[in-house]
Amino acid sequence: MSLQNITYTDKKDTRSGFGVGIHEAGKANENVVALCADLIGSLKLEKFIEDFPERFIQTGIAEANMIGIAAGLAIGDKIPVATTFANFGTGRVYDQIRQSVAYSDKNVKICCSHAGLTLGEDGATHQILEDIGLMKMLPHMTVVVPCDYNQTRLATKAIIEKVGPTYLRFGRPVWPIFTPAEDETFQIGKAQFLSKGTDVTIIACGHLVWHAVLAGQELEKRGISVELINMHTIKPLDEEAILTSVKKTGCVVTAEEHQQNGGLGESVASVLSRHHLAPIEMVAVQDTFGESGTPDQLLEKYGLMPKDIIEKVEKVLARK
Repeated sequence: MSLQNITYTDKKDTRSGFGVGIHEAGKANENVVALCADLIGSLKLEKFIEDFPERFIQTGIAEANMIGIAAGLAIGDKIPVATTFANFGTGRVYDQIRQSVAYSDKNVKICCSHAGLTLGEDGATHQILEDIGLMKMLPHMTVVVPCDYNQTRLATKAIIEKVGPTYLRFGRPVWPIFTPAEDETFQIGKAQFLSKGTDVTIIACGHLVWHAVLAGQELEKRGISVELINMHTIKPLDEEAILTSVKKTGCVVTAEEHQQNGGLGESVASVLSRHHLAPIEMVAVQDTFGESGTPDQLLEKYGLMPKDIIEKVEKVLARK
């Protein structure tokens, strides 16, 4: 499996994958109910609302109420899908999620767009970089961060089929589509190996998987054998995949559009500290807030580009 064979077929925002996925899930299961906090267009819910108006609840700009309503719906046989921006759907309503959803293990799906720096010009107040950490710390909570349009569509349907509280994180920018439209290998809690290698393991999630592909392609040209893992599920984490890979390669680099504190890299480091000590480097935001700018400008400034992954690979290889 060589990264040179991976290319993108088109570009589309991952939030549109969610819109298609929830519509397909709604057709398959009449118990699926969508809730939204006044962001129908941003969450791509138009088709769902057109076909299933009786299964849509517009809560307005009242995210805490939305989570409470979703928790109530889950007491019956409904499958509530609460949607808004990631900042409002996690940070603003953390108490409601903790008390009304996670604590009682309710079957509520919290599906949030506009996560990370790639929200862009809306700036630091909207660019939540702490949500993965917030959600993964909650008992019972599943956390899924798909990498492109196709995978977001599949992930949406998969989390709706799975019983239990779940956080699905996706984004606003148009992004390369490089995974199959119908991918039978996609499974919640099971990492995807995009390439096999022997020199270094790269583990990425979300938008940074594509940057890891580009970095890996350049590294392969330099004669470095890369094992690239798409860790689309942050919790439950596929510890077996991590340990199997790192025991072979001897070192690892993680990449994510999130704070280093509390993110994917921290989860991987925890596994290694408990089971197999190995050098690790992390590509992530370094304990700072974002700012206004285009997605590419911000990814460049905050060190989340392919060249930054390559730099970390060179560093971790020197530590083996």
